[in-house]
Amino acid sequence: MSGWYELSKTSNGQFRFVLKAANAETVLNSEHYTTRSAAENGIASVQKNSPLEERYEKKTTKDGQPYFNLKAGNHEIIGNSETYSSDAARDKGIASVKANGPTTVIKDKTLPVL
Repeated sequence: MSGWYELSKTSNGQFRFVLKAANAETVLNSEHYTTRSAAENGIASVQKNSPLEERYEKKTTKDGQPYFNLKAGNHEIIGNSETYSSDAARDKGIASVKANGPTTVIKDKTLPVL
């Protein structure tokens, strides 16, 4: 099984998505969007940009923990990672986003469960 996107609503009614790896671990978090269509456009941007090495910005927090941002062609951040314990772990996270980002599977968590 490959990864998938989970589209959800925040407590204040905005939309967000996460990219999950096949093991159900979150590998990328989106910003918050005011509309569902904007969040869906964000997913499409991750699908398009995630395979491209030059779209990844490797960063380090003030306390030295590595993380990364995924950027669109216009240099806007479309997703960010968790913090990692090492540069090698961050690079594995990037590899996971490259592998799982192109998936077309979207689990919509915004719909009520019947």
